[in-house]
Amino acid sequence: MIVADGALAGKTVVVSGASSGIGLAAAQRMHDLGATVTALARRRAAMEEGLGARDVDIRAVDVGDREATAAALDHDSIDALVLAAGTNVKDRKLAELSPESWESLMRTNLDGVYHCVRAALPALRKAKGVVVIVGSVSGSWPDVSGPGYQATKAGVLAFARGATLEEFDAETGVRFSVVAPGVVDTPLLERRPNPPPPEDLAVALKSEEVAEVCAFLAALPPGVHVPELTVLPTGLQALGRTS
Repeated sequence: MIVADGALAGKTVVVSGASSGIGLAAAQRMHDLGATVTALARRRAAMEEGLGARDVDIRAVDVGDREATAAALDHDSIDALVLAAGTNVKDRKLAELSPESWESLMRTNLDGVYHCVRAALPALRKAKGVVVIVGSVSGSWPDVSGPGYQATKAGVLAFARGATLEEFDAETGVRFSVVAPGVVDTPLLERRPNPPPPEDLAVALKSEEVAEVCAFLAALPPGVHVPELTVLPTGLQALGRTS
């Protein structure tokens, strides 16, 4: 592990997508590092099972729903907002991508980021907090994840860059960081038309490894900003060859 025990003691952290994969691992890790954690996802039962006996504020919410997200993010102060909610579809090739699938991708992967940030911004400004967005290397380098998914991940990268510039000019102290992982062994891979073989999964990134990177960013002092951080599985991927 790269983050010291107790590094988030006394901090308030909100994690979206906390029912599985990177979001669940991030909520677990933030709690174990001492943070007061609020976990957001549509599936309450999955969050309760995954978080177990940890003292976490669990809130069932679809981040694609603007009003529900605003109601869930009623915090006075937020030190770190970790946005890990994401989805993909099987009909991802351009010739097959349906309008419904496109809208589903945008609603969760891009609209969800905006809804969470918009609702949390006053609390983030009060704490001079950090927003950690789980993007994807496919937002910069094309791969088999499909043009719709890639568009959403390119979108959150552009969103974070623009938001950072505005918050810097406003001198609020709020920072935006995008973690861009390569292949991660999460349930999302099951939505591929052809899921990766076991030998690829064995060397893919693990959710806990990406969560540790998120925790590292959340624990940085206010004077330190890492805008973008690409994380790839050694031996499986390289920039420019991300499939």
